Amino acid sequence: MNSKMNSNLKCLAQATAIALLWTVTATSAHEGMWMPGQTAEVGAAMRADGLQIDPARLRRLDADPLNAIVSLGGCSASFVSPQGLVATNHHCVFGSIQYNSKEGQDYLTNGFLAKSLGEELPAAPGSRIYVIEDMRDVTAGMLKGVSDKLNGLARYERLDANRKALIAACEGQPNRRCDVGAYYGGASYYLQQKLEIQDVRLVYAPALGIGNFGGETDNWTWPRHTGDFGFYRAYVAPDGSSRPYARDNVPYRPKSWLRIAPEGVQEGDFVMVAGFPATTNRLRTAGEVRFNFGPFEPLLQHLLSDYAAQIKQATAGNRDAQIRYAPILRGVENYEKKLGGDLAGADAIGLNARKANEEKAYRDWVDDDPARQARYGAAIRELDAMVAENSRASLEGLRQALLGRAQILSSARTLFRWAKEHEKPDEDRESGFQDRDRNGTVDQLRQIERGYLPDIDRKLFEAALDEYRRLDAKDRDTAFETALDQIGLDRLYADTKLADTATRLGWLGKPATAFEASDDPFIKLAVALYPGDIAAEGVKKDRAGRTQAARATYVQGLRAYRQAIGRPVYPDANGSLRITWGKVTGRTRDGQIWTPFTTAEGLLAKHTGKGEFDAPDAAVAAIRAKDYGPYVAPALGTLPVDFLSTVDITNGNSGSATLNGRGEFVGLAFDGTLEGVISDWAPDADRNRSIHVDSRFMLWTMDKIDGAGRLLKEMGVRPASRS
Repeated sequence: MNSKMNSNLKCLAQATAIALLWTVTATSAHEGMWMPGQTAEVGAAMRADGLQIDPARLRRLDADPLNAIVSLGGCSASFVSPQGLVATNHHCVFGSIQYNSKEGQDYLTNGFLAKSLGEELPAAPGSRIYVIEDMRDVTAGMLKGVSDKLNGLARYERLDANRKALIAACEGQPNRRCDVGAYYGGASYYLQQKLEIQDVRLVYAPALGIGNFGGETDNWTWPRHTGDFGFYRAYVAPDGSSRPYARDNVPYRPKSWLRIAPEGVQEGDFVMVAGFPATTNRLRTAGEVRFNFGPFEPLLQHLLSDYAAQIKQATAGNRDAQIRYAPILRGVENYEKKLGGDLAGADAIGLNARKANEEKAYRDWVDDDPARQARYGAAIRELDAMVAENSRASLEGLRQALLGRAQILSSARTLFRWAKEHEKPDEDRESGFQDRDRNGTVDQLRQIERGYLPDIDRKLFEAALDEYRRLDAKDRDTAFETALDQIGLDRLYADTKLADTATRLGWLGKPATAFEASDDPFIKLAVALYPGDIAAEGVKKDRAGRTQAARATYVQGLRAYRQAIGRPVYPDANGSLRITWGKVTGRTRDGQIWTPFTTAEGLLAKHTGKGEFDAPDAAVAAIRAKDYGPYVAPALGTLPVDFLSTVDITNGNSGSATLNGRGEFVGLAFDGTLEGVISDWAPDADRNRSIHVDSRFMLWTMDKIDGAGRLLKEMGVRPASRS
């Protein structure tokens, strides 16, 4: 045989082996965060696993169940009543609970229940409900005028201009919020059109001892006994149009809503999740994996761990401060713990070696054919170079970003940047500073009032500065440091007027010259930082443009390779609507058995009456009396709390509706396990498990503990007890 035939046979054997491996792995892992339009590819597999509705329904955004799925702009949620009632996670409404809490009115600890529509409270500033309406391919529009002749910065700016034009055309429709996402490394683009509901109100959240039972101790672990659920409601003007909070606004009437499955789920049942997963990195290169799990994540984990300790120390003994900084602390601790799972998981599955082997197979496939070499070879080499360049910049960026921990300084930088951008026509302004962004900017500036105390902010800023100064002098901003030395920290906090919300908002829209003439110390710092910010941004854009050019072609080749070996490819998560499915199942390891359900008795066994394991007295009493009503799971003989499944989720899926094979509501996805978080980088059938709060525990808490019969009836559920 000649060398060409040898090469082809070798490639065929390799492809066959990998294809067989993929068949086994995919069947057991239920891997994939699929776009609605891709359900044609996986519909047969979903039906085989237990989907009872026509898979074609999952491609329709104008019908249930997908029409009932909404985004909160960071969390997922769903309509569960014809009056705009929205179910999501407790931790997704946590900011609104905190915003409405204060000493003497501690909804964080005690929970909140509106007894009527009139008692429902405005959510935290910036809260939105986005109703998905359309998702269309705009690749041609995004790549208009883009060519290999453009340098990195020019390429970035052309893509950015095209994106803004597409969004502007979409948002010419009233009350719409549109975005364009990159898929497959920027090889294709889709526009997501959503109805933006601006009046969001807090309806119900259980006590902390239910909604966050187990706290940080149990976070990312199994067994879990957390009732991580809460409710918002969408409101609109009487004529049905979207507008901000007004007393005469009325509940929104969604086109569809999810029905509650009366029987819940049992072990082995099919379940699917629909939501808006934020970010995965499964199509990254081996070099990016080595960097992420080498220097990057360990440093980030260290910085977050220190930040959490600093917040706790600064707020110790001050309940008002603890309430104000609770959302920040919770987010920091959650991510820091996830990073620990990431690092341990990478070692456990041998991620570096796995990724290197996968990449070698792809690159060998490219090298085995001159036509493929010509098409993809240069992009592979260029992407390798960009990975090295981006890695160096990312480490510097971690410490440079620490200045953002000073909340008033961040506001001053936003305000001055707004002024500078508004010297340009709207279409030429930086994304985030256009007219379409004004309401969001106002909400961002206002939100500080319930999450800021100057003495706490100063302590956190001082600690951030200590870490920032570890950067090499060439990577620090000399103008900023000179200005800070001249002002001094005492004057910085004593003389600023920006801590007052009305004053802060009053600066929005003032000309840049007013900022440059201001004596406010935080504004002076913002003005000093601006030239360096712009210069760094230009360099970053140039890198982004060059990276996109290389990655788009690289991933095109990767898709062609995987198609050649019979492996379907879904894009990495990017905040757009996705569908994933799996089975309700536990996990067995050497010396360890995870049952698929946890129960009320397990919650009671963990209850200590102190700290993170302090369930409400009413819940403890009802569990001891086994007062479960109709919410018992027959197969368990008791009340289920949470359950495990093999669905494939990540950050952003929090609050996602969990549906049975008929498309009915059976719970909410709210977490993964530390062993499984590595799936963001490489899905692992054995380790990946997702955690859901069982709808029966939600209904029991609403009915038996908190007397939320009004909401149950609205959801089509008959309360077992009078309320």
